[in-house]
Amino acid sequence: MPIAVDIDVMLAKRKMSVGELADRVGITPANLAVLKNGRAKAVRFATLAALCEVLECQPGDLLRWESHDTADV
Repeated sequence: MPIAVDIDVMLAKRKMSVGELADRVGITPANLAVLKNGRAKAVRFATLAALCEVLECQPGDLLRWESHDTADV
């Protein structure tokens, strides 16, 4: 998939656990893991906004596009 998810990077920068982020965003840890591991097919704007609010970041800090040339490397 050409969309990469960098939630791990922001969690490390904020020294926050996945469980804490899930609680503060209001989603289950399982659903956060699906998103974090790049297995999600979609994300609601409300969820993205909540992630950005809790992590104090922009959507582009969490999601980025990779060309097909680099996505499989």
